[in-house]
Formats: sequence, structure tokens, C-alpha cells
Amino acid sequence: MKAIAYYHSLPISDAAALQDIELPAPEPGPRDLLVEVRAISVNPVDTKVRQNVQPEAGAAKVLGWDVAGVVKAVGSEVSLFQPGDKVYYAGSIARAGGNSELHVVDERIVGHMPKTLGFAEAAALPLTAITAWELLFERLQIAEGQQDLGQSLLIVGAAGGVGSILTQLASKLTGLSVIGSASRPQTQDWVRELGADNVVDHSQPLAAALKAQGIEQVTHVASLTQTDQHLDQLVEALAPQGKLALIDDPKQLDVTKLKRKSLSLHWEFMYTRSLFETADMLEQHKLLNRVAELIDNGTLKTTLGEHFGTINAANLRRAHALLESGAAKGKIVLEGF
Repeated sequence: MKAIAYYHSLPISDAAALQDIELPAPEPGPRDLLVEVRAISVNPVDTKVRQNVQPEAGAAKVLGWDVAGVVKAVGSEVSLFQPGDKVYYAGSIARAGGNSELHVVDERIVGHMPKTLGFAEAAALPLTAITAWELLFERLQIAEGQQDLGQSLLIVGAAGGVGSILTQLASKLTGLSVIGSASRPQTQDWVRELGADNVVDHSQPLAAALKAQGIEQVTHVASLTQTDQHLDQLVEALAPQGKLALIDDPKQLDVTKLKRKSLSLHWEFMYTRSLFETADMLEQHKLLNRVAELIDNGTLKTTLGEHFGTINAANLRRAHALLESGAAKGKIVLEGF
């Protein structure tokens, strides 16, 4: 089967950073689906793994943890899917990625694809939807429902992949006042379109930017990028006993700054359930099915930002380069081999 992989961690400007190769077709385990990959999307985790994880000598490492496709075969213990089902999922970081014609994935972290979307639009959703959902409803413990409880959420980096779906979830499914941060006019417009009540520029001091819009404090913060750079501003902006959730990888984080206000810190990593095969691993299957329903009834929309064409090494190198530049809006998707 065709696949895109790397043998050495290299700058994305190097033609060998991602290569077109051939690999044997994988075999599904007892709880696995064998999926014919139709579309993929690219996430910061792809670039981080490529930059920092050196494959074993002579081994090819396949990236890609957002897939939309069709079930080709099922393992002996599979009960949730059958061949022919259209599916979407984010996979497991402990297994080979989905940048290949065929891919195996545990059924417990797979959802039925939204009926109203094509493969490209669906591939933009799984990883970011899982991350945003778990962050909002499980880590920050926001109640679903439109009741106004006087709570507010600042989303730092609201125009990115996770931010684009988190802004929708928070504005459509909760009573939160939603403030999104974005640094360019076009990304600020995007965040408004997604439902944010207010938009601030995170290239400026955040606490001051909030106060300029009449927002003295927020009860919750979802910090999706550059948390270490923004920490002092976030602590200032948070109300006493507020909650700070993050998904990025700060080089250092002085948590003692949270003590005076009794702020709580919550880390969201959507691979935890699949990595440790937790007892509640099936929650990601349920979550993706719920997101599909919300897409199909018009509550949510795909966060596809750019379609980069066919799934091949050259197009994936372009996608990685754009992500590394920090200028991406929404999700980058590739489709077909």
C-alpha cells in the first residue's frame, strides 16, 4: 500500500523530511477496524513527532492521526461497526498513523462519520473535536445547556484547529460568555463567525485587551498556544477560584503563580484514553457520534480551513510547513491517493 513516512527527523524544507513509500497492508487485531483511508488532516502533533521522534534505524515512521474513510474489514471481537461503514477518528499515538491507503484502529475510539459531510470535511474534525470536548466538559467541567451562570471562557488561539471547534462548542452548547483570541484581521473575523461574543488580540497584553472591552475578569481560560508566554496575563485575567486548562507544551510553567487566587490547572491530552486503554476508552466513540449528530443537525460546522489536494509527501510537506509557520486557519486537509 502507499504511505507517507520519514526515516530521520529533518527540517520540513528537506525533501527527505516526508517521503512517498510502499508498505505491507496491516492486519486488524480482535477489536480493530481495517479502514480504507479517504481523507486525512494535519495537526501540530504531526510536526512535533516528526521533529522530535527519531525512528529506529531503517524503520519508516508513518504520521497522521485524523482519518475519514470506509471500513474494509473488522476484527473478531468488533461489535460497533461492519464493513462498508463510513467512519472518522483520531487514532492512537502509540500506533502507526493514518497517512497510508489502509489503517488499523481500535473501534472504541472511532465514530460514525457525519452523514452530511464529505470525507475531506469529516477528516478535519476528530482530533480537535475530541480535544475541545474533553477540555470543555471534562477538564473544565462546564455544564452543557444554555443557562447563564455568569461564567466566561477566554480561548487563547481560537482560530486554530482546536480553537475553531472549541469556540463553536462553547457558544452553541453552553451558557458561557465566549471570548476568543486571534492576532490577524482574517482570523479574528473567523472567530466571530464561529460564535465568539468578543475577540481580543493575543499579540497584545491579554488582561488589558479584555479590560478595554469592558471585561474585568473571566472564570475559565482555555490556553491552546504559547501558555508560558501568556501565563502572567492569564493569571491576572482569571477571577479568584477560576480554572486554567491547556493543551500545549510549555518549556516551563511556574504554577506557584496560581496559588494566590486558588486557581486550578487542568491539562488535556486526547490520546490519554487510547494510550493507556482506560476503562472509559469507549467515551471517545460516543463523543464522536455526538459530534456527528451536531454536525448533521446544523449546530456545528466543519473547521476545514484549506484543502491541499492529494495525499502525498509533497503536499504533506507543504501542510507541515504552514503549521510550523503558525499562520494556519482552521484545519489543513488532504484527500485521496
